[in-house]
Amino acid sequence: MSEAAAVLREATEVVVLGHVSPDADSLGSALALGLALHRRGVSVQVSFGVTGADEPAPESLGALDAEGLLVPASAVPEAPEVVVACDTADQHRLGVLAGRVDAAGRAVLVDHHASNPGFGTVRVLDPRAEATVLLVRRILAELGTPLDPVIGRCLYAGLATDTVGFRIGGPGPHRLAAELVEAGVEVEPLMRELVDSHPFAWLGALGGILAGAQLEPGVPAGRGTVHATVPLDVVRRFRPEEVESVVDHVRTAVEAEVTVVLKQVDESRWTVSLRSRGAVDVAAVAVGLGGGGHPRAAGFTRDGTRDEVLTAIRKALTTPGRSGRT
Repeated sequence: MSEAAAVLREATEVVVLGHVSPDADSLGSALALGLALHRRGVSVQVSFGVTGADEPAPESLGALDAEGLLVPASAVPEAPEVVVACDTADQHRLGVLAGRVDAAGRAVLVDHHASNPGFGTVRVLDPRAEATVLLVRRILAELGTPLDPVIGRCLYAGLATDTVGFRIGGPGPHRLAAELVEAGVEVEPLMRELVDSHPFAWLGALGGILAGAQLEPGVPAGRGTVHATVPLDVVRRFRPEEVESVVDHVRTAVEAEVTVVLKQVDESRWTVSLRSRGAVDVAAVAVGLGGGGHPRAAGFTRDGTRDEVLTAIRKALTTPGRSGRT
């Protein structure tokens, strides 16, 4: 922590990055850190990885950028003085910006994924942290940055979403939540914008997805898996906010230990979300399939047909050492 803070304290230009398809923990961490540095007089750009052309930030996270620090990936300099990668489980998760890590004068990693192999010149990597924003908060304390409602909103967004509404984790997230509320964060409007606002048309699409969900009681052995599919036309019609919310509905099936949501992002490409109730390490499953994540929440991307991807998941779930308890 102190080394990361020292690098940031001495920097005059910093690029803070989130991973491709950024969630609230990734972008909230990047923006909170970016805001703190901006107020210190540092020249700051905040961006996130893309796999192709520039993409807008998720609509529900746009309001976190209160001071206009977000820039498109194409605007990020080729060789920044300092680059910070937030909540990025692997350097490749920065997409077209992955090379900025090696080109930067100093590269700081701030992450909490157990599957992270480690990269950069300074590594703040703690799988015990329930969210990356918890690590960012500690760096802000090292920098002497006071909390306020603007920075607090960024931290609270990542904290609440990565702990699934404070349902997982220890006392640390609750302590930070109390600190953020005391700093002036208004929780209800923030969370309504983040997770409780969808277009009416989404209700019908979600109903069709849930109606097609299937339960496999014997996979993994004696525990059960539920899986659902978001077809390409639905992925293209709705925001990532809607598509990513599907897993939170499917995982409520009490008969299943493991939840799988397959999202068709191209004719033969799928991004897959995995969830566990705790008895199965889905991060190990995801790593074996080219992805990563946490023991209870992980994911990967794979080419093939839907049935081929499901077959690969079933095989991974039944491979000794990949589906055991952590």
